[in-house]
Amino acid sequence: MRKARTRALIAAAALTAGLLGTGGSAAGLAGGAPARAPELAVAAAEDCDLAASLPPKQQAGAKIAKIRQRGKLVVGVDQSAYNWGYRNPQTGKIVGFDIDLAHAVAKSVLGDPDKVVLKTVSTAHRIDALKSGEVDLVVRAMTITCERKKDVAFSVPYFRVAQQAVAPKSLKARGTAEAMKGRRVCAALNSSSHTELKADSRGAAAIVTPDNQLDCLVLMELGEADVTLSDSSLAAAMIAQDPTMELVGQPFQSAFMGVGMNQNDTDLIAWVNQVLADWRSSGGWRASYDTWLRASMGASPDPYLP
Repeated sequence: MRKARTRALIAAAALTAGLLGTGGSAAGLAGGAPARAPELAVAAAEDCDLAASLPPKQQAGAKIAKIRQRGKLVVGVDQSAYNWGYRNPQTGKIVGFDIDLAHAVAKSVLGDPDKVVLKTVSTAHRIDALKSGEVDLVVRAMTITCERKKDVAFSVPYFRVAQQAVAPKSLKARGTAEAMKGRRVCAALNSSSHTELKADSRGAAAIVTPDNQLDCLVLMELGEADVTLSDSSLAAAMIAQDPTMELVGQPFQSAFMGVGMNQNDTDLIAWVNQVLADWRSSGGWRASYDTWLRASMGASPDPYLP
């Protein structure tokens, strides 16, 4: 019964996202203020450089040849993260900031932005999907971490994020620690927020770990979780979807998002880095930000530029 109610609320949340339209009127729905930008410096671990990747270069190797022979780029994406990667119920298409980037890579590699298969993968399954070759790359609000870099490769960063708490307004929490202490805190399994909570639970009574971040919003709506810890990008998406939620406390533990790839696909890694450089210099990054994220994350994209 609970699973059925959860599925129903997930569908309702997706419908709400679709009714908002693709122009991004999230600020009005959320009741005003855009998400606070991550202000902390990105802290790299001692044993790795989070921003390091291969130099940008468009030279076809084994992986690019395989993609061209197949005729399609297979990209692991989300279908429920409003503004980032979500299925618009009015059109049936998956759209958002990350999806624009996936199309840009397809256009560069195959000459056609529509020669792409958008394969939905859960937060918990992203790394396995890359290592097994199930997808060519993952564009799914994926935070670059030293631990993940042991298993998969990343592009250069394309978005700056931080950890941010989300809670019902009725909780009236005055800060992150107050919101989490003694409460059920939700974070998607194997997400960077889950890793953060394992390192420091901040007094949480329990940690709830669904497969996808949107499930945390649903669980809060059901009363089965009290607070969510999320990347600031997805935190903004949550309050854009549900006006009864709000950001709590200040963002912390700043980091970068990158495109995930198999470590063996060095030609694809370099190619994607060139796409990212071109996407930014051509104004594509800014245009996509204005379309999907401006309303919920603020008029200036500068705080989020890597």
